[in-house]
Amino acid sequence: MTDSAMRELADDPSSRKRFFKMMGGAGAVSAFAVVLAACGDDDEEGAASTPAESPAESEEGGDGVKGDIAVLNFALTLEFLEADFYKQVIDSGIVKDPKQVSLAKQFGETEQTHVDSLKAAIEGMGGTAVTAPKTKFQPTLDKGLMAVLETAATVENLGAAAYLGAAGRIKSKEVLATALAIHSVEARHAAALNSLVGRGFGGKGGLEGSIPDGAFAKGMDEAAVLDAVKPFLA
Repeated sequence: MTDSAMRELADDPSSRKRFFKMMGGAGAVSAFAVVLAACGDDDEEGAASTPAESPAESEEGGDGVKGDIAVLNFALTLEFLEADFYKQVIDSGIVKDPKQVSLAKQFGETEQTHVDSLKAAIEGMGGTAVTAPKTKFQPTLDKGLMAVLETAATVENLGAAAYLGAAGRIKSKEVLATALAIHSVEARHAAALNSLVGRGFGGKGGLEGSIPDGAFAKGMDEAAVLDAVKPFLA
C-alpha cells in the first residue's frame, strides 16, 4: 500500500486524526485498525496485500485520481449486481415472510443508495461510471427460498471482502472514507444473512461464517471477486 491513503494515515497522526473526525469518531478508529491489519504493510515479510496492479488499474492508469476511479467503478459493478439481485428477489414474490420481505427491501434500497453515491463520486472526480452489467439470477430464484437467502449472504460477504481488498490501493482519503463506510454496511448485511441461513463458524476463507473467522477480516483482490460473481453475470 505504498503511497496510498492507508499508508499516509498510518504514518501521519495529524492526518489520521482529521480522517477519524471526518469518518465519525470511535467507530472509524476500529474500522481503520481492521483494514490496516488486513491490508498489511509492504515492508513486512508475509503481510497480507493486494496485487500491485489489477486489471482495472491497468486500464485507468493506476495512479492518483484515475486509480481511485478504477476502484470505484469496480465497487459500482458489485453494487449494481447486489441492487439488481434484491430487486429481482422482491419482484419474484419468492420471499413470503413479512420480516424477510422487509429485510430484502431495506437491503435493496441500501445497495441502490450505494450505486447512486458511487456514480456521483466517479462523475464528481471527472470519471465515467461503468454501465450496469446484465445479470443472471433466475437459476438461483428457481432453486427456491433457501438458495436465494444463501446467495444473498454470499454476495454480501463478497462485497465486504472486495472493499477491504481494495482499500490499500486507494489514494484519496475521501474515497477511502466512502469505501470503509460501505464496507461496514456490507459486512453487517452479511452477518445478518449468515445468521438467518444458519451458517456457523468459519466457511471458505472466513467468508461464509456467521461468526468472524479470526480477529481480522480477510480481503479479496479484484480478480478473485470477479471470478466469484461470474455465475451471476449474463
